[in-house]
Amino acid sequence: HLQNRTCIVESFSKVTGGSSGIGKCIAIECYKQGAFITLIARDENKLLQTKKEIEKYSVNDKQVVLCISVDVSKDYEQVENVLKQAQEKLGPVDLLVNCAGTSVTGKFEAIEVNSFERLMAVNYLGSVYPSRAVISTMKERRMGRIVFVSSQAGQLGLFGYTAYSPTKFALRGLAEALQMEVKPYNIYVTVAYPPDTDTPGFAEESKTKVNCSSVLL
Repeated sequence: HLQNRTCIVESFSKVTGGSSGIGKCIAIECYKQGAFITLIARDENKLLQTKKEIEKYSVNDKQVVLCISVDVSKDYEQVENVLKQAQEKLGPVDLLVNCAGTSVTGKFEAIEVNSFERLMAVNYLGSVYPSRAVISTMKERRMGRIVFVSSQAGQLGLFGYTAYSPTKFALRGLAEALQMEVKPYNIYVTVAYPPDTDTPGFAEESKTKVNCSSVLL
């Protein structure tokens, strides 16, 4: 479970793609354990709504939920700047959870070529950029954890997911290579493989929901 693997109390957690889905779920779980949260996503209205939901779970009056509206997949310098500003407000990042992602399904030849480019930008670079922006501070402090939320489609290719699966496979390669670099600095890199409930036929076969407290295993 999350509480057995990372000390969350009085820590500073950043979640990309945190305005909905798994990202929001993880943010709530961290907040319940006393973390200061920074939510990063594109939709400002969703962010503010999620902020209100998360604040209901506060365990002390010091906790803060900071919202940043930015596209983490487009401009690295912008991502770096907003994360720097966030760290100046709340302190250095102890835990970064990369949840930003999107999906397109269909047969290979029916998927528009620009969809392959967009998915690689969001699902892969959208995790590279935030991680790159915080890694130096983590190394200086000799502590930190980075989590990449992949997918079961990142372990096994699925019919109709020729644009999506490779982007999630890429996260595993990134995580494994990065872990080798940062382990001497007491930084841990983790990949989570939750099920994709929108996979064709999957929703009918499984009604199991993702256990938010164990996503960071």
